[in-house]
Amino acid sequence: MDPKPSFPIGTRASTMALAQTRAAADRLNAAFPGLGAAPAPLSTRGDRDQVSRLERHGGKGGAFVEEIRAALRDGRIAAAMHSLKDMPGDEEAPGLVIGAVLPREAPGDALALRPGLALDDFLARRGEGFVIGAGSVRRTAYLRRLWPGARVVHYRGAADTRLRKLDEGVPQKLPDGGETPPADALVMARAGLDRIGASDRAAYDFPYSAMLPAIGQGVVALECRADAFAVREKLARIDDAPTRAAIEAEREVLWVLNGHCNAPIAGHARLEGETLHLKAAVLSEDGAALIEAEADGPAARPRALGRAVGLALIEKGARALIDASRPA
Repeated sequence: MDPKPSFPIGTRASTMALAQTRAAADRLNAAFPGLGAAPAPLSTRGDRDQVSRLERHGGKGGAFVEEIRAALRDGRIAAAMHSLKDMPGDEEAPGLVIGAVLPREAPGDALALRPGLALDDFLARRGEGFVIGAGSVRRTAYLRRLWPGARVVHYRGAADTRLRKLDEGVPQKLPDGGETPPADALVMARAGLDRIGASDRAAYDFPYSAMLPAIGQGVVALECRADAFAVREKLARIDDAPTRAAIEAEREVLWVLNGHCNAPIAGHARLEGETLHLKAAVLSEDGAALIEAEADGPAARPRALGRAVGLALIEKGARALIDASRPA
């Protein structure tokens, strides 16, 4: 059994999460030789239950974040690694702060196909008659808008597990005991495929004009206790300033919208010199309605930009779409 690391970083035990955490630990150990930063795998509800929809556990925050945060608060770990898109942006986490974000990886979404299915055929038919697996309400809403003739099914599991099920034609189990048909294709985060060494499975990358990424997608965040000043000082050394500016703008949109885990909300900010460009969107669950807003602002004031774009979405009617998607 490996000895307990001197600077444990709490993480999910999935292949992708461990790869993300090792990347963060490597940066910390390079900046502070002898620190002993290393992954400390923890079990989360979302990993133990790979059948239920995430809203049963309070969304991605309840499924993948809260149990790791509990270990952070009680001192079992020095820091926590999260995929930023899993972290709720519409609520505070008392006593905790995001101490560092790593340089953003590919933020977009990609299409993975089952063996033997040709991309040209799939695209020519616009998904007509195919079964597409998606694990988020945002991807599902965009897919229903882009390819209304496809059957979009809820698809859970770690990235490598989802690919294996796709390749083997394994149905996705449902909470009621039933199951979906085997999927012909999956829509997954491009960064996730890259992180597990499956970049070659990305048959098609969705342009942002067709499918705007999830807020925070492609970003690894390290969270720590607000009063752990020595830890915060270390994390600050590896914080990536351009990524920090982008995600602060994006997450401000979530805060302004008070967007819950079941709301199809998307957003992406990119830095161009000293200017930050932000585009965000809210969709209806069926993809029929799409509201977008975008603006530019100084990179030094990312939250002001996020606030402006969030308020613009509300002016265009986004609140009604968000409220309609709230669980009964």
